[in-house]
Amino acid sequence: MDDLFGVDSSDARGDDGFGAFCTLHEIQLLTSGVPRVYWRRLHEKLQNQIYDAGHMFMMVTANQEEEESESSDDESGKTASNHGNTIKLNLPPLKVVVSNEDGLTALDSNNIYLVDHAWTYRVSDARQQLEEIPGLLDRMVALMHIPTDATGTKDLVETVMREMWKFNQTYNIGNQEVSAEDQVPVWYIMDEFGSHIQHCDTPTCKMTPFYYIPSQLCFTLLWPIIDLDYADEITRDYAVNIKDPLKRKIALLPWKHTNLTDIDTEQVEPDLSYFGSVFSETFPTDDDVNNCLLTPRTDGCYKVFTDVQQVTDYLKHPKFILVEDELDADILWIRAHFKDFKQLCLDGRKYINQFPCEALLTTKDLLAVTARRAIPNNPKAPKWLQKTFDLSLELPKFVSYFQQKEQRGEDNVWVCKVWNLARSLDSHVTNDLNYIIRLTETSKPKIACEYITNPVLFQRDGIGGVKMDMSYTVFLASVKPLKLFVHKKFYLRFAYRPFSLDRFDDYGKHFTVMNYMDYSKLLKVHFHEFIDLFEEQYPDYKWCDIETNIHRAIKELFQAVTTEPAPKGLVHCPPSRALYSIDFMLKWECDEKGDLYFLSSLS
Repeated sequence: MDDLFGVDSSDARGDDGFGAFCTLHEIQLLTSGVPRVYWRRLHEKLQNQIYDAGHMFMMVTANQEEEESESSDDESGKTASNHGNTIKLNLPPLKVVVSNEDGLTALDSNNIYLVDHAWTYRVSDARQQLEEIPGLLDRMVALMHIPTDATGTKDLVETVMREMWKFNQTYNIGNQEVSAEDQVPVWYIMDEFGSHIQHCDTPTCKMTPFYYIPSQLCFTLLWPIIDLDYADEITRDYAVNIKDPLKRKIALLPWKHTNLTDIDTEQVEPDLSYFGSVFSETFPTDDDVNNCLLTPRTDGCYKVFTDVQQVTDYLKHPKFILVEDELDADILWIRAHFKDFKQLCLDGRKYINQFPCEALLTTKDLLAVTARRAIPNNPKAPKWLQKTFDLSLELPKFVSYFQQKEQRGEDNVWVCKVWNLARSLDSHVTNDLNYIIRLTETSKPKIACEYITNPVLFQRDGIGGVKMDMSYTVFLASVKPLKLFVHKKFYLRFAYRPFSLDRFDDYGKHFTVMNYMDYSKLLKVHFHEFIDLFEEQYPDYKWCDIETNIHRAIKELFQAVTTEPAPKGLVHCPPSRALYSIDFMLKWECDEKGDLYFLSSLS
């Protein structure tokens, strides 16, 4: 009788540990599509570190394969078959073929193979590892077939950083208990054998990353999906599970250039389903709102329930008392996403620090869509919003827009961000389209936002001109009517390396969020002090004029996000009050006369 592992139950409970292997890895194996027939042999190979792919396959050049194919024809009557359309990488024509004279049979339980990884890293560490790990740069140069004639180490590093997106594979650590930092995608390059398995629309094998828990190591698994003869090529699909023809073209752009500039780049607001799929909230109706009567406490003292440590630590005013049970509270100040705003409104007894549909403000993809409403009946975004594409929804439009800018020779630098992560985690600055396309393969959806290539810099002592941004705290008291307040005090953040349009992976040059990193690099400047320093550095400009521009942008943003009913807009809810932090950068612009001026831009 077969158990859930597809093997005999008593066998699975044997002393060889196969049952425990299945218990640990079943979900991963099923999700990756590894046929059950291979599981036992896979366990044996992982447990005993058996790398036997070399007994079944070999790498050959095209000429070598032709010669061996002719020889095979003469001796056994077999000919090397060519399964489908293969896309060759931009390197010498190496390929992987079957070297076993008897070929191999799909679903033979022995025919699953381990492929080792030559380099595993996170993108933020790639340059440092190439520069510091002995032998790594040389191995990557050889693996990628990069010419080394009269090329220095610095140039080789830059070339590897560009070419690696043709070889990269990725996986995420999916455990929800790990930190946000540990959930940033891991990238890896397979060894020379795995890296030379070419693409084919009708592949002969499948490959998938596999995390072996006992050793805490990741391998790539390879198994055939059709029977193969001697000298048949081993191929895989680089755009696996992508069926749409246009999406496949885009996914394969790193290896096969396609001109997609004919695709319309005009951005239109998505239909209701785009917004409705995001929210599972219950909204109050107009009648609920009209019947909601919030009565202030007669003693003027409010009980607060919170799961936010900062509130627990710093809420010391005598008008507020912290309570342990939210049922006893007059105010809920919570980090967890609240959903039942209708019932909250009907109860009319508690205030809350959230508004219905506020994800329109707090997630980057929805923020970009709703902010575009700031200029009605105009397809162009407001001046304070950089051109932004949702790479899940608008990838073809983005690729066309990128290629059109490239043809015009314009600055084409983009910052790619995860839609719901903060602190610049898993954010990337690049002018490499291949890089951006490969980023879309990770599990967390991303947006691509035009990078500010002409930022207003702050002269930092001993360093020079660095990037900066300003964070404003906004208090939303009501949606109808719109009541919005901006705190006079704003917060400043600075990069710690001088700005220039190169080495886009240099965090200290291109990002400003430093308060979660090395505190020795953090520059703290009070906003009053900053205003004086800024006006010293830019004597032709008054900060009050710049701040007026910023305040106008904040007002326009909230007007834009409250113009539509739920779920496309913020919902009026009398118990709701909320604080939001909004970040701005300053960039140089030219007016009609060609004179430079500052323009604030939502960052």
